[in-house]
Formats: sequence, C-alpha cells, structure tokens
Amino acid sequence: MTTTARPGAGYPTTPDTRQPAPTATAAPTGAPPRERLRSLDVFRGMTVAAMLLVNDPGSWGNIYAPFEHAAWHGWTPTDLIFPFFLFIVGITTHLSLSARRARGADDGAIMRQVLRRAALIFLFGFLLNLFPFFTWGKVAGVADPSFADRVLDRLLHVRIPGVLQRIAIAYAAAALLTLRTTLKQQVVILAALLYGYWFAMTLLPVPGSGTMGALTLGHAPATLAAWVDRALLDWGRFGNHLWNQTGTWDPEGPLSTIPAIGTAMLGVFAGRWIGSPRPLFERITGLFGAGAVAMMLGAMWGWSFPINKNLWTSSYVLFTAGLAATSLAACMWIIDALQLRGWTRPFVAFGVNPIVAFVGSGMMARLIYSVIQVNFDGQRVPLQTAVYKVAFASWLQPKDASLLFAITFVLVWFAVLSALHRRGIVLKV
Repeated sequence: MTTTARPGAGYPTTPDTRQPAPTATAAPTGAPPRERLRSLDVFRGMTVAAMLLVNDPGSWGNIYAPFEHAAWHGWTPTDLIFPFFLFIVGITTHLSLSARRARGADDGAIMRQVLRRAALIFLFGFLLNLFPFFTWGKVAGVADPSFADRVLDRLLHVRIPGVLQRIAIAYAAAALLTLRTTLKQQVVILAALLYGYWFAMTLLPVPGSGTMGALTLGHAPATLAAWVDRALLDWGRFGNHLWNQTGTWDPEGPLSTIPAIGTAMLGVFAGRWIGSPRPLFERITGLFGAGAVAMMLGAMWGWSFPINKNLWTSSYVLFTAGLAATSLAACMWIIDALQLRGWTRPFVAFGVNPIVAFVGSGMMARLIYSVIQVNFDGQRVPLQTAVYKVAFASWLQPKDASLLFAITFVLVWFAVLSALHRRGIVLKV
C-alpha cells in the first residue's frame, strides 16, 4: 500500500479514469490518452458521501424514511448506495484494464495486479471489522476479563464478511471473468449468475427444513442464503463470524455475493460503452436507454423474485444497475457535455479517495459510537451519544437533530478529504 501525489490514482476497485494530457514536445507513445470524464469521479464521490450520511446518524431511532434501508423486500434511496458503488467499480475496472493493456501489460501481469488489489481490499475490510482488536464491552462467561480474554473473544466473534470484502470479491471476479472473454461470453456468464441464483433461491429446498426456497424469501433466517451463511461462518466453539445484529444470517454473506458479481459485470459493460470512440452524446443516450430497460426488467422480475438488498436478488441487480446507469448518464450530460462543473468539487474530493473515506470513517464511527465512553448525566455513555445530546438534540426535533449530526459527520470527512485532495495525496493499493 502506498500513497501518491499523482491526482486520480486511487482505490484499487475504482482505478484512475483520467490520463495526463500530452505535451507539445513529447511524441505520443502507445495508445492515445483517454478523455477525462469528471462525471465518473463525481458519481463515485456522491455515492461515498451518501454512504457516510446514512451510516452515521445521531440516533438510529430517529431517521427520516429515505435514509433507512427497506425493512426487507423493496427499496429506499439508501438501498441504492452499495450497488451504485459496485457499478462504478465495474466501469472503472474495465477502463483501467483496457489502459494497462494499451500500455503493453500482458494478461498474467494484469491478473496478478487484480488479485493483489482484491486481497488488500478484503484485508482492509476484515481489519476494519476487527478494529479495535479487542472486545470493549462485557465478555460472555468471564466476570473480570483480562486484556488477553478480550482479544480472544474479539477473534472468536469478528465478522468475516463486510462491504469491502464484497467489493473485493466482486471486483476480482468481474475483472477476471471479463479479462479474456468476448462480450457474448460475458453476457452468458452474467445470465448464468443471475438465473442460477434465482433458481437456487426459489426452486431448491432449504437443507434442514426441506421447504422450497420461494416460500422462505419473506423470512431472513429461513432462506437458502442464510443456511449457507451459517454453514460457512458459524464455527461452533470456534466462534460465530456472522453479522452480530442477527447471528443467523449475513447481508454480505457468501451466496448473496454471487449476484453482486453481476452488478460489477454490468458496470464493466457500461465501461465498455463509455470507453468506446463514439460521440459523447451518443454514449450518454445509449447509457440512459440501456439503464431504463434494465430498470424495467428488474422491476418485472421483482414480481416473482422480489427486489431485496439483503438477499441481493437478481431483480435487485438489474433494477439498481439500470438506475445507476441512468443516474450516471445524467451526470455525464450535466458535467461533461454541458460543462456545468462548479458544484462538483466537493464530490471529487470524496471520489478520488474512497478507501480513505470508508476505512477512516468506519474507524472513527467504531470509536465514538462504541469504544470511547464518557460520563454524562450520571451514566457511562458513548462519546457520540453525549455529543449528540448536547450539541444537536438539545435544540432540534429528534429527526432533525439526527440528520444534522450525520451531515456534520460528512462535513468533517469532507474537510479531511479536501485537504488530501489539495495536496494531491491519494491512497493507492
């Protein structure tokens, strides 16, 4: 892992989409540099900023409906954030790998780079789950735990899946599945992923219960995906490594990661179209049209396989990828075609350093929401609770106070990322 002062170098799953302009004195070598599409950084940055906004409210009990996930089936704006990011991962992966090939890299070198980056991203996600590397609350079965007891307990209950882990797997799989295959073969692979997942989740009986999968989709712990989660991640006396808020299934579990690869592959298809030599307006209209069709197909598939983020259903893949395509097309039209760019600077700061935003904000949230405790009104409470009650809840209605806290959290990280951006510092994995 290194840092670099070259603007635009960044997150491994969102490779640089900009190339230095050729100088008048240097003869061009290899392929000509690609155009700079600022909209890609802006779209990624808007997604990252939205992630921080919904992940860090002042009070989880007081959130406006658009900032909450759907209870189960269905979707809210918050349920679009993760698939939007995976979609842009696919786009920039295709553009990056194409650029590397144009510079003369062979397939072996590209594969090694993809696997190295994916491994590092997965490691970052796992370490973020493990942070601060010890159990800070009570340890079950131990009245007065030592520090060693707390470290061991944390290892036994650390969640293995996570957002970065899913990004790493989807990035690597999408990159490798599209590296040496034709477009026709890639479409067949995508169809196999989405239809295969639909078949498994709805038509196969769930082991243990014998119930056909379609009848379990409304009950999270009863689905085939939940059974696979428990089979692979609940290790008995060696610990339960599922999401601790459920203990019986994981929203980023192994089986539901398979269709998430499809989200990244749809991004690769979009990247192939965006990176083509067609006129910009033709690319924008084509992306918008394809996105509208995907949204319609996803909504129709949702009649039999409901749109569901936690299960990452095939209908959810098509619907959210279509909405991401139309949203990106709108950004390209406004930013790159109409050249209306004054409002984009804050989002570029988030867009060029997303892994700093994700890991840094995650560590900060873990510290202030859980680990650091202070005395407040005669009680021992997390630092975030005390700050929220004094600075926000004391003069605002609960939902407004909670939202303003989240906005403040985003602004704090905007200040950090802006400072890095002004200095040209980008984390490169």
